Amino acid sequence: MAFTLIKNGRVLDPETGFDSVTDLIMVDGKILEIGDDIHIEEYEKHENIGEHNDNDIVIDASGCLVMPGLIDLHVHFRDPGFEYKEDIRTGARAAARGGYTSVCMMPNTKPVVDSLETLEYVLDKAAATSAVQIHPIAAITANQDGEYLTDFQTLADNGAVAVSEDGKSVMNARVARQAMRLAAETGVSVFAHCEDINLRARGVMNAGKKAKELGLYGILNEVEDVIVARDIILAKDTGAHLHLCHCSTEDSVTLIKLAKESGVDISAEVTPHHLTLTEDDIDGTDTNYKMNPPLRTKADRDALIQGLKDGTIDCIATDHAPHSQEEKEESFDRAPFGIVGLETAVPVIYTELVEKGILTPLEMADKMSYKPACILGVDRGRLQVGADGDVVIINITDEYEIDSRLFMSKGKNTPYNGKKVKGRVVATIIDGRVIYRNDGKHESIIETADVDHFD
Repeated sequence: MAFTLIKNGRVLDPETGFDSVTDLIMVDGKILEIGDDIHIEEYEKHENIGEHNDNDIVIDASGCLVMPGLIDLHVHFRDPGFEYKEDIRTGARAAARGGYTSVCMMPNTKPVVDSLETLEYVLDKAAATSAVQIHPIAAITANQDGEYLTDFQTLADNGAVAVSEDGKSVMNARVARQAMRLAAETGVSVFAHCEDINLRARGVMNAGKKAKELGLYGILNEVEDVIVARDIILAKDTGAHLHLCHCSTEDSVTLIKLAKESGVDISAEVTPHHLTLTEDDIDGTDTNYKMNPPLRTKADRDALIQGLKDGTIDCIATDHAPHSQEEKEESFDRAPFGIVGLETAVPVIYTELVEKGILTPLEMADKMSYKPACILGVDRGRLQVGADGDVVIINITDEYEIDSRLFMSKGKNTPYNGKKVKGRVVATIIDGRVIYRNDGKHESIIETADVDHFD
């Protein structure tokens, strides 16, 4: 039985508000003690705990944040069907490198995760290749065609944590209402990608002055807002839990606030890129700035930040969307939407929001770990005695430059390449076991629970 001891870190527990420089020790997958001046040798005296051995790990976290392991409610691992973009193994490695201990995998694969067979494929491959906990989300309709509902109950009983049509909306309001009614009956959350495809038409970036300057077709805010409004009404009518994915507009924030005030069972997420970039950052040639929903205006970004701070928007999710270099080298109007985010989220959020005083470190932990755990309904996202030992350690002192060539994801499509940041993930720990280490010069990772050494 091996101990993992973290010394002298700033330990943050968003559930209780605990924020103190102290020590934390884990054994047998659980947090054993949080307190000052902990030494492994002291536990040799305690029966039924364990013995000091050569596998014990001591990490000096001086000058670092020690947070609950991060939880991402929204990733695309492209597996099965698009493994040239990403697969479950490489996606999990990227997650571990980014400080994520649990991720929710969207169903828009090939085949779509709409059957027990495909769901089991995802779960089996995750168990074989990933130390990160992967939670599959199943499709709302068969093949995501928007017509026939999948078997929510069977999928949920066998490991699906929610249903979603992510990548597009269920455009037929009757089918969307049927889905929410069934979701309410089975206790399954609906993760909604809100986009009126008819309103979007040929749009490739935000509709506004910048799109006109670049001669590109725009995407109106209403493309998102009308489906947000529709889905809120349907959730209120059916009693379903509605989770709104990658919110991007000022009016979406207003609608979510009104929905919460009226008692709708609703939660919402926002991405790091929508919190830190705007349409003004787009030059029309770099397709790493092309995502869906698109980068909006400064007013939209400011509303999203305020909504995150005041709790209207519950959490931060990456919408990690890898594509091949060849695909992203197409022209702006032809390249696919999407950027990777797992390996940049922590430094971007820390540098742009925490270091600038917009969020506190405790609020960062809340938005990236505890609140996602609450939405997902898992007992994670806490650093307390007896809690699961999922931990991320973040160096907030050293400045470094994001280098996409070092990503563990197959996708290198990021607008943040070359950005100078603080907030390097130096260790990711799952169930008390260190699966990723980075001292700024060397990186080590293990991938599955039965591997006993770093590669």
